[in-house]
Amino acid sequence: MQALVVPRHATCCAFRLHHLRRVVSSATPHAGIRYSSSNAPTRVAVLYQALDPPIINGVRKPKKPGGYQDSGADIAYNLGQCNNVEVITPTTSPNPKENGDWCFPDTEHGILDAIDKGANYLWSNTIVFSSHPLQTSARLNAHENSVRVIGQGPHVVDKYDDKQFVNDYLRATGGFTMPRAFTVSSASNMSESADNVSYPVVVKPIRGRGSYGVKVCHDKSELLAHSGELSKNSMAFMVEEFLQGEEATVTVMPPTQEGKGYWSLPVVTRFNHQDGIAPYNGVVAVTANSRVVENGETDPLYNKLARECERAASILGVTAPIRIDVRRFKDTSDSPFALFDVNMKPVRSNSSLHL
Repeated sequence: MQALVVPRHATCCAFRLHHLRRVVSSATPHAGIRYSSSNAPTRVAVLYQALDPPIINGVRKPKKPGGYQDSGADIAYNLGQCNNVEVITPTTSPNPKENGDWCFPDTEHGILDAIDKGANYLWSNTIVFSSHPLQTSARLNAHENSVRVIGQGPHVVDKYDDKQFVNDYLRATGGFTMPRAFTVSSASNMSESADNVSYPVVVKPIRGRGSYGVKVCHDKSELLAHSGELSKNSMAFMVEEFLQGEEATVTVMPPTQEGKGYWSLPVVTRFNHQDGIAPYNGVVAVTANSRVVENGETDPLYNKLARECERAASILGVTAPIRIDVRRFKDTSDSPFALFDVNMKPVRSNSSLHL
């Protein structure tokens, strides 16, 4: 809320919006990428998460409190500063102090309301899935050729929100630096292998959100206790080697024109961890524990990291910005980084919009 009162510094010409048709049928490289040549005015409505994610393979991804209305309002506010973009909002005179004045719910009714008010671009600042109205609503068929969606395809997110799927995919492809990890479906299965684990380890949900449910476990008792809590909430989880060194994030952008590849923003380093884990950005703003790495493009390890993240995005074929979380194996400046989390939705909360 407070962030909306302060004028933003996002530069509208710093990137070109990535336009997608509504239906993306598969998770193959460049699936569903469309480049718009339309001269129609750009009228953008931002969607926030109003729908509860479904249970997928027995696991439900936790819904974010507020449904990303705060970052949705930030995006709409910044787009409103662009001379060539008209922002469509639920109210005619949105209040900068009210998040709900700036973005529409991602329900079928909310999407149609945005279109009826004139939007021809929908910025999907939400969590989508295969059964999401953006993918399945028959009432949207009439607008399929006139309205475009900015964001990941629902089928792609269904696959890539599963950390096990992404990890297995990247490992099978080869050429990526990743921590040792294995997947557990329930606490009862964990008890069978807890004695064979090298502690400390990180335990995290297969379909998680931010640092929700993520914990460093230093011994068998902590591991069994936390795995029991996750199982109680019907969460399958991963047990992963604890990386002891510097943590960083790399945001990778999709191709912005035909013939161009994936490209990364400057590497952002993270600090002020709580119990070994970077805190949830809804509790601690990313601006309070993150900063851009100075001269990162000239450092061999940061440069290698950026190229590796760009390659991961290319192999996954994502159609919108993603954030890859990484960490050094050891707490030394010469230790290599390992990719430990691929996020389909970069952080855009509390003054973190920097596209």
